[in-house]
Amino acid sequence: MSVLVVGSVALDSVETPFGKADNVLGGSGTFFSASASHLAPVQLVGVVGTDYPLDTLQNAFKSRPIDLAGLEHADGPSFRWRGRYRHDLNTAETLETKLGVFSNFRPKIPEQFRSAPFVFLGNIDPRLQLEVLTQVAKPKLVACDTMNFWIESRRADIVTLLGHVDLITLNDAEARQLTDEANLVKAAKWIMERGPKHVVIKKGEHGAFMFTQSSIFFAPAFPLESVFDPTGAGDSFAGGFIGYLAKTGDLSEANLRRAVVYGSAMGSFAVEKFSVQRLLEITPDDIKRRVGDIHKLVNFEQEL
Repeated sequence: MSVLVVGSVALDSVETPFGKADNVLGGSGTFFSASASHLAPVQLVGVVGTDYPLDTLQNAFKSRPIDLAGLEHADGPSFRWRGRYRHDLNTAETLETKLGVFSNFRPKIPEQFRSAPFVFLGNIDPRLQLEVLTQVAKPKLVACDTMNFWIESRRADIVTLLGHVDLITLNDAEARQLTDEANLVKAAKWIMERGPKHVVIKKGEHGAFMFTQSSIFFAPAFPLESVFDPTGAGDSFAGGFIGYLAKTGDLSEANLRRAVVYGSAMGSFAVEKFSVQRLLEITPDDIKRRVGDIHKLVNFEQEL
């Protein structure tokens, strides 16, 4: 089954203690697509400006089942983000954000994308996320992401959006900010009371929780010796998570738990190199092996 993703397609310049990269492929839609396409066909909707290196994007994705028919080309500069990570790789210091054509982005879902069974709304303006949902036809699952900027400026719209989605992914700080609850269990309950059946709270290098009305599941992040660039790890997690659900078509709780592990695996690959480079290199065997390694981290014999 295919996945429709609506998100940013950007150019990133990133500096970490281990190196730097300038004007590389970035954006929530880009990372999500690079990750999810290992598991299911992806339909990407976004916008780029006249300065965007389309050949680079097309060459990067040429061997992936990623349909770029929904990528709009607008007059003006592309969305650019410049950031820096110090030794605490969980926190990015934003040095510069230039929205460019993304500031006027109004998603237009191509007719052939409107029947996608799985929809992921990247962390764009929640009003636009709601607009997307008026253009799709009864998807099997709708998931969304958000970020601190939208929680600060469009909180009421996010709360409205919660009534129209099945699942939300956000990090622990965003969950606390949105709900005014310090406790993540209470924060997840607050969110579920407003619509979503599932809440996935990401904790960076400390893993991810999935909450439902009746259960809590935790998957650890895979411990890596080398982390080069955390940018896009959350979107790559979402790509692995939703991509696995689309691949299997199974929304049972047991399969959702497996999807969290696939998300953790894909997020761990993303941070091993700058931009989407590592996600473009990995093979199905690499993914299978990483998922198996994560399983070993938490597998134990229960004493009766």
